[in-house]
Amino acid sequence: MRRFAGPASYAEHMEPIRVAHLTDLHVGRVTPLRIHEEAVAMTNRAKPDLVVITGDFVCHSLKFLGELEHVVSKIEAPCVCVLGNHDHWADANEVTRTLERARALVLRNENTILTVRHQRIQLVGLDDAYTTHADRARALKGRHPKMPTLGLSHIAEEADALWEHDVPLVLSGHTHAGQITIARMHELAIGHIVGHKYVHGLYGSRRHDRAVYVGAGLGAAVMPVRIGARARREITIFELGTEPGTFAEDHEEQDALPGREPTARKLMKRFAQVEKKRLRRERRR
Repeated sequence: MRRFAGPASYAEHMEPIRVAHLTDLHVGRVTPLRIHEEAVAMTNRAKPDLVVITGDFVCHSLKFLGELEHVVSKIEAPCVCVLGNHDHWADANEVTRTLERARALVLRNENTILTVRHQRIQLVGLDDAYTTHADRARALKGRHPKMPTLGLSHIAEEADALWEHDVPLVLSGHTHAGQITIARMHELAIGHIVGHKYVHGLYGSRRHDRAVYVGAGLGAAVMPVRIGARARREITIFELGTEPGTFAEDHEEQDALPGREPTARKLMKRFAQVEKKRLRRERRR
């Protein structure tokens, strides 16, 4: 369990609230159910005011939606979610319905205002950018620019644009921290080879309201191997409304890697992959 303070501007406008961030559950064969049950138990013991989960709830298929509903329904605090690429590959609508049955709120390119500890916080949730479903303009439409705002996006690189719209902190996932972090292999593989600017942990500046956090996640999509301290399965606690520097944190803010934007051809290929899987599901029905 890693713990961080929120952006400095939150401390000016709100009393402290505790937000627990989970990501990349990948409920299915690769990750034992006991892992998720213990993660939820740890989350509940931390007594957060709000829980957010940033995508990839399933692992390649819909066969374990019952287990997903069971896990999410055990979260005691209000829960807000956004979807990831695996959710779209499997069936985004079915995943959404499952999460809603578990009493979670799913934001798909929209924003909402919650009352937490008698004060309001605004959440902006992007749909998955990896599969080209993110719509920033739609997600930001109608929001209150002066209200404390928290961004949720499966893909961390979306933070760059959200910062320009006064979203000071974005929580994300997708990378699993590379799952092997010895000798900075995660930065080599996920950063320099794949092209992500943000691989794991806290990037940017909370003093300047431009921060993004990439969670290491709980599950795995292929191999459940995790080697290195930064690769460990994690739950992240953000003490929003608390000044940075108030308490010792897991690590300091990091500079972004060079990164590389996906080409238009690659984005079209990702979109086509989702459509191909959707047509295959329809033929089976």
